[in-house]
Amino acid sequence: MNKKFSAPLVEAMKKYSADGAFAFHTPGHKQGLGAHELLKNLITSEGLRQEVSLMEELDDLHSPHSCIKSAEILAAELFHADEVFFMINGTTSAVQAMILSTLKEGDFVFVPRNSHRSVMAGIILAGAIPIFLPIEFSKELKIPLNLKIETLQQAIKNFPQAKALILTSPNYYGVAADLKKISEILHENKMLLLVDEAHGAHLNFCEQLPISAMDAGADLSAQSTHKILGSLTQTSMLLAKKDFIDLEKVRRAASLLQSTSPNYLLLASLDIARLQMAESGREKILSAVELSKKLRAEINLIDGLKTFYKVKNFSLDLTKVTVNTENLNLTGLEAEKILRHELKIQCELSDAENLLFLITYADNKEKISKLVNALKKLSSYKKKSPLPTFKNYFSEKISVAEVSPREIFFSNCENIPLEKSVGKICAEEITFYPPGIPILNPGEIITAEILDYIRENKKIGRRIIGASDVEMNTIKICFITPTKINGKMKI
Repeated sequence: MNKKFSAPLVEAMKKYSADGAFAFHTPGHKQGLGAHELLKNLITSEGLRQEVSLMEELDDLHSPHSCIKSAEILAAELFHADEVFFMINGTTSAVQAMILSTLKEGDFVFVPRNSHRSVMAGIILAGAIPIFLPIEFSKELKIPLNLKIETLQQAIKNFPQAKALILTSPNYYGVAADLKKISEILHENKMLLLVDEAHGAHLNFCEQLPISAMDAGADLSAQSTHKILGSLTQTSMLLAKKDFIDLEKVRRAASLLQSTSPNYLLLASLDIARLQMAESGREKILSAVELSKKLRAEINLIDGLKTFYKVKNFSLDLTKVTVNTENLNLTGLEAEKILRHELKIQCELSDAENLLFLITYADNKEKISKLVNALKKLSSYKKKSPLPTFKNYFSEKISVAEVSPREIFFSNCENIPLEKSVGKICAEEITFYPPGIPILNPGEIITAEILDYIRENKKIGRRIIGASDVEMNTIKICFITPTKINGKMKI
């Protein structure tokens, strides 16, 4: 049998389940014998029989040498990596492992402002100092784009001692940076490229999509296998190239951040998702791309709605379909509620003026037709009063954190009224979710512009996470005095 089209981890689990050994080990439901009926309804009887771990023939996630190792080797071959690490604590842990294995306390690292909140968590763990880079924002498309080459070049000139760039590409809206050029620039300056590729696990399987991080020369890439491909939620892969990376250190970091009792159903789903892509990945992803093209064409014929095919100066993942609702005089949040509760369609996210729909290999012409019909009905909900002009706050300056986020994490801080916080050092992360992009990070100075943005987004009902006061009447600050070394902020 061709190993490429086998699932070694799944086969080992089946073998153990079929062996008939009486279970005097975890989990407590004993291969489904004691499972509640509700749990049995959620998981098949066979699934419960295979929901075991740490048996001799089932390998060890933290020191793989047999079936897990074989599954990871097959994944590395398919995704063009030198090594792959299976992650069952989400892509958050994969991002944190990238950071913890490559940066140490006091290291400077470039962090574009469209980075997910998991990046700051990794920086806190490592003790690194973030240098925040502005990203492009499209006033025409009303979405954040990505990092410009010119911005990176200026950042390297300002901070040549930086160790790495942590880049999100593609972003939530499918906009990808020029990873190949960025990789070349960073490596010329002896810096690493760490890519949060949570929404890009499928890029390797279609030439019409942006280049994958591994093919572009990234050193590490964290992929959410569950977001676009077919593994279970919470499962991801951490992909690595060995040229400038200590692979053993990456393995240790991944182990440090993952459960010592991994769920083998989650691990098996990674093995199966890889197998599915090996068998028919190109056919399936091309199908999703073609469906997304058809959807876009249909949307642009609907009164009051519009979408786009290209993004100037960046590449676009076509499977992410952003629909602007401004001409219906509806916010994206209002449109999402109508679609969900009245038209029975659930989008991936909504923002002030957009809806985002993910098209995957699981979709078909019938589903796309239902979505188009729902969007046509949505156009009848057009309001008379136009929307107010919404601000989108993305700083245009390259700036280093005033205080190390790690030091803030371990410091005494306090909450003060929001209106009295201008000029103070923020001690928490303020994020509107989705898409989970922090507008304030620990260590940054709070400005009047940011406060205006917070108030405006509260009015339209966007959900705030990361803040100790989710109503944002108060904000947490610290009183640490930053110091400077050679003109650069350093703790």
